[in-house]
Amino acid sequence: MLKSLGIILLLFSSLAFAQSNEGVLATATGKTFTSADLSSESQAQLSNQKKVLEETRSQLFGQMIAEDLLEIEAKALGSTAAKLIEAQRAKVAQPTAVQIQAVYDQNQSELGGRPLAEVRDDIVFFLRRDPEQKAVSDFIASLQTKYKYTVGKSVNAPDLKPLDVVATLNGKQISAQDFETRNRLELNEFEHHNYEHVRGDLEIAILNSLIGEEAKAKSVEPGAIIASEITDKLRDFSAEEREKLESALMDRLFAKYQVKILLKGPAVIAQSITVEGEPSVGPASAPVTIVMFSDFQCPACARTHPELKRVMAEFPGKVRLVVRDYPLESTHKNAFNAALAANAAAKQGKFTEFAEKLYGNQDSLDKASLTKFAAELGLNVKQFEIDFSDAAAAAEIKQDQADGNALGVNSTPTIFVNGVKVYSLSASAFRRAISRALTK
Repeated sequence: MLKSLGIILLLFSSLAFAQSNEGVLATATGKTFTSADLSSESQAQLSNQKKVLEETRSQLFGQMIAEDLLEIEAKALGSTAAKLIEAQRAKVAQPTAVQIQAVYDQNQSELGGRPLAEVRDDIVFFLRRDPEQKAVSDFIASLQTKYKYTVGKSVNAPDLKPLDVVATLNGKQISAQDFETRNRLELNEFEHHNYEHVRGDLEIAILNSLIGEEAKAKSVEPGAIIASEITDKLRDFSAEEREKLESALMDRLFAKYQVKILLKGPAVIAQSITVEGEPSVGPASAPVTIVMFSDFQCPACARTHPELKRVMAEFPGKVRLVVRDYPLESTHKNAFNAALAANAAAKQGKFTEFAEKLYGNQDSLDKASLTKFAAELGLNVKQFEIDFSDAAAAAEIKQDQADGNALGVNSTPTIFVNGVKVYSLSASAFRRAISRALTK
């Protein structure tokens, strides 16, 4: 009981990040850095964080009430919340051919000259989106009346206490503690995203200042330092190569000038994540386990995977990477089949090689291409096809998606280091997360 109360009290300190960032944000040899050294965007972000946090809390509160109303109604009707929402969307009439044609004619340049038949589904989705949202909103409003919903104390009240009632629904009181507990991951994520954005901007400001110091000491222009440390060392001129060189320069200068980041981050929430039986790279006994929820048709996953591997190589024998599936089926039509194929390849010991194929060929993930990849990698194609079509394999992917949802995953890639979510997909953030895990 005391432990859970401690968590609740921690969550109620959600404005700590904004309050702790006044004054000096970092120091280096002979230098201090404050919010004045940040970009105008980051300065505005710090200044407006309290207001944006309150807006976020209000949105989460509204979503929570809507979910509760739908669950009550679904239980009363012997249905599900998803079916209730789909029934409301189905009430919206299909757009007419005239409406579709009008949108197509008005957006020819944005559509790049693609024929109507090719973009018709996208236009229908666009035309139905707002009416569908209104239909669902009206339905939720009707449920508020049906189940006697009343608002209590504001979730943004400055004197909000855990046991304060923030709403009453169907005769049941909802406390501030209920709200904080149910939305703790989303609130924590909001704070972490703000922190990573400001920290990244702060690191750039520090690096630029230290490059200036190096240039002054060598009686050259700052551009000469950048040229010697980065530009002149480029060989393949890729974004990944440049980022690696920039990180190396930052690490060297931060160590030389004894940089200390004083910007206080939000609380860290570690979650328990199942990894047994999942494809992995690295020793099972490694003290650090990285779990990546991935979609093989996701461009960001394709960019992040090699970056993550490069950082892992800096910690030989200490890190294991576990991949779990989170195909975004509504966005990537071939993502689920790609996950099935990768898991089929895993049964023949070729998961890593197959994953590389998928990331490198994201425009060709149809069934025929997946089978071709299996043959190219020397897999037993017949067994591959059997494993690909196995209902148990599909169920495992669905379980990964459900587990991801429970962990607060809503996009890909989502990465956890020893159960702690990483909120910036950068080498420095991965390195920092691994180093933090190793010191605990």
